[in-house]
Amino acid sequence: MSRIQKPLRMTRQRQVIVEEMKKTAYHPTADEVYEMARKRLPRVSLGTIYRNLEVLASEGVIRKVETEGSQKRFDGNPEPHYHIRCSKCGALEDVRVQWMPPLEDFLKDSQGYEIRGWRLEFVGLCPLCRKKDSSRNGEPESPELVKPECIQKEEDRA
Repeated sequence: MSRIQKPLRMTRQRQVIVEEMKKTAYHPTADEVYEMARKRLPRVSLGTIYRNLEVLASEGVIRKVETEGSQKRFDGNPEPHYHIRCSKCGALEDVRVQWMPPLEDFLKDSQGYEIRGWRLEFVGLCPLCRKKDSSRNGEPESPELVKPECIQKEEDRA
């Protein structure tokens, strides 16, 4: 017997979360979404934000981006696309390339898998970290010297 799935109820909290995430091109953590949402919903709790982010991600309204060695981030763009992460400061951005033919179709046909999801992350150094590295004449920087201001939101870089 199949179970009828109810449509997602768009509560005020969920609507604010989605609207705030659509305003930004970077991939905020749950704590950052909480700070954005509190400007419009001062009494909202961090737990409410976490729960609603998970619900919105499971329903495909937003995407949960799990990268190696960092907090989960959320993406207001639910369409399939690639990401690039700076291995030094942790900045995470969308890769602006044309979408390639679905690799999952190839895997299904050649390997026999039923693909239920995927994530592809490129890793490198962002322009700010590259600039810092070149200004230090190749001298390695210890991790404790990396300052939080190095993590820039995509719109700040443009």
